[in-house]
Amino acid sequence: MHSDNPNRKPVVGITQGDGNGIGYEVIIKSLSDARILEAFTPVIYGSSKIFGFYRKLLHNLENIETFVINSASEARPRKVNIVNCLPENVYVEPGQSTPEAARSAVTALERAVADIKAGNIDVLVTAPINKRAMVNEGFHHTGHTGYLKEEFGVDEVLMFMVSETLKVGVVTEHIPLKDVHSGISVEKIVGKLRLMQQSLRRDFRIDQPRIAVLGLNPHCGDGGLLGDEEREIILPAIKQANNEGIMAFGPYSPDGYFGLANYSRFDATLAMYHDQGLCPFKALAFETGVNFTAGLPVVRTSPDHGTAYELAGRDLADPLSMRTSIYYAIDIFKNRRAFDDLQEGRMPEREREDAPRSNRPQIA
Repeated sequence: MHSDNPNRKPVVGITQGDGNGIGYEVIIKSLSDARILEAFTPVIYGSSKIFGFYRKLLHNLENIETFVINSASEARPRKVNIVNCLPENVYVEPGQSTPEAARSAVTALERAVADIKAGNIDVLVTAPINKRAMVNEGFHHTGHTGYLKEEFGVDEVLMFMVSETLKVGVVTEHIPLKDVHSGISVEKIVGKLRLMQQSLRRDFRIDQPRIAVLGLNPHCGDGGLLGDEEREIILPAIKQANNEGIMAFGPYSPDGYFGLANYSRFDATLAMYHDQGLCPFKALAFETGVNFTAGLPVVRTSPDHGTAYELAGRDLADPLSMRTSIYYAIDIFKNRRAFDDLQEGRMPEREREDAPRSNRPQIA
């Protein structure tokens, strides 16, 4: 278990994701500036062999000092620590979806989750995975979110896409569009609004968050002409949330809401289904967007992009979303600690160490 020494740098666990995608490239690029290692201690879960393979493919990077360890408890500050949790003969095929890469992604994730449960790492950052390939190899979840929800035994989590200018959560996650209607209910929407409000207060230091709720149908159903979900489910959910002290507003028609930048009037937006929220989010904040799982007892973030097989091994992957994911994980970890201290009547004695992002090391 890590010390509670407030001067200790956070230990950031980073899973390799699919080793045939761009995960290693964005991880290596993100950690290549030695100044970044002054802010936290990275622990990569994967393979030093695969790390070395991709390191040789990348150009114009500073020398990276790595340290191979058996457990995160052995991690050394100011070094890129690697937990070798894959077989020595692991094989890498950039740009290809393979069973071996899927199994390796599962192994790295399981090892990292075990370490964060044990307190050996402070936060978890996950590189992109191939969901279909992992399911084919026996992974019984449609992504990280469902897996982490089950592992930590929580009733509900929120898939929360966050950036400096836009924060979007979704009621239904990775389900077919035809199932969205049956996937929303007053109880479900109110539950997501509760999680969103709690996260905005505890994780992002917004005392009285304002949340916009989107409709489901075109033009919010046009008074029932195009659907009744707004009148029968969404509006009652908003009213119930208001009665609980949650400042939720809507429902809003998504096209006008995003087209007119109405999201700038709110602290966050709750969408009804995956593409309704993620399409505008990625259009507006793709390079700096982060996928955050709200509602877990631990902090988990991830880049908002996928494996990008078409870019793998070509030194073309942009590390900005991965780097931003690391910074968000650290910020949220510190925000939670400070919030909990204040809630329990403890006045934090430490300096907050939350320098603005503009002062953080930038890597070209």
